[in-house]
Amino acid sequence: MILGGNGPIQLIVPVVKGRGPKILIKDLKISYDTDWQRNHWRTIFSAFSSSPFFEYYEDDIHPFFETKHLFLLDFNMKIHESICELLEIENIAVLTDDFEQVPLGTMNFRESISPKIKTQADNQFQSIKYTQVFSDKLGFVPNLSILDLLFNEGPNSNSVLAGSISK
Repeated sequence: MILGGNGPIQLIVPVVKGRGPKILIKDLKISYDTDWQRNHWRTIFSAFSSSPFFEYYEDDIHPFFETKHLFLLDFNMKIHESICELLEIENIAVLTDDFEQVPLGTMNFRESISPKIKTQADNQFQSIKYTQVFSDKLGFVPNLSILDLLFNEGPNSNSVLAGSISK
């Protein structure tokens, strides 16, 4: 979800629909039947080209909208790795071979990000306000894509995230 001039915009990566039982997340393939990469990049460019740090991070983000990945998980993991690098935070994502119960003391984000499932607010994360491209028109909109924070706050993004976490 990013913020455009008329409000939030969902950027959803289309997947190949299969027959039969549910497909494992690692086997979910990205569909290229439409030119979603070009459309997404144009939307991102339109929303963020006037942001303070767009030019600084553009070359790091744009390749994700040119390179074709076969599997959604591979695409997501590459983006995750790049964002962690840009934010200068340790990438501690661990993949499992099978579904696992959530161990005590571990945060479970498996159902947190979904265009279909609306979860309750996270009491441990309250986004602190920062200047967004369209905040003068739309006010502050929390819980957008990390791209919104990165393009608007640049090197200060990590501090904004840290300040948003309730202890």
